[in-house]
Amino acid sequence: MIDKELEKYYESMYTLFHNEGWKSLLADLKANAVHINSVEQTTDENNLHFRKGQLSIIASLLTLEQQIRAAEEQAQEEPDEEEEQEAA
Repeated sequence: MIDKELEKYYESMYTLFHNEGWKSLLADLKANAVHINSVEQTTDENNLHFRKGQLSIIASLLTLEQQIRAAEEQAQEEPDEEEEQEAA
């Protein structure tokens, strides 16, 4: 069961995902990821690690909606504390 605060959080995230600005950001990130992932443009080992970090952050943002949906499903599957006490 999801409490009201968490439910409000999920609703605000879904509102964000339907926003044109969010869709534009994801499109930009996808385009940038192609250039960041270029070995040819990597200057040294530090730059390689920096690019790896950038790609990790971009991947997190590109999959944020799926992460939020999975978290919400998991939260809905968890029994409420009152239900646990009644079952005991």
